Amino acid sequence: MAPMDLWENQPSFRSLYALCIEPVCQRHGVNRTEFDILLFLANNPRYDTAAAISDVRHLAKSHVSVSLRSLERQGYIVRLPVENDRRQVHLRLTAKATAVVRAGRERQRAFAEIILDGLSEEERELLRGCFARMERNIMTYLEAHAK
Repeated sequence: MAPMDLWENQPSFRSLYALCIEPVCQRHGVNRTEFDILLFLANNPRYDTAAAISDVRHLAKSHVSVSLRSLERQGYIVRLPVENDRRQVHLRLTAKATAVVRAGRERQRAFAEIILDGLSEEERELLRGCFARMERNIMTYLEAHAK
């Protein structure tokens, strides 16, 4: 496999993922970014600010802001200002978000099973290790070349 083959396959991964989650988005009246934010908050509770979502998920701050306003309006999240610093606002999922998160996680599992179909547990573990190593390589390089 040439190094770029992995990246050239990304459009098919994205298309399949979109197909897998679309029924959840439609059923609950959320768009893709809103869905991603809900699942991100559910799966990463320590990253509970708009800035953290933008930084970790590499989403434009404007998209995060618009999506958070929509999610708040729809009753999926609440904003909790920090008492001593009004600029800091923590985000919390509401009970209404539970159904979206549950369905979203089910569809994410289905997506994973589709792409991992036919791979043994040993191959899956090897793949996880390879991706973890690539992530460490990327982070090491980025930290060394940060400006």
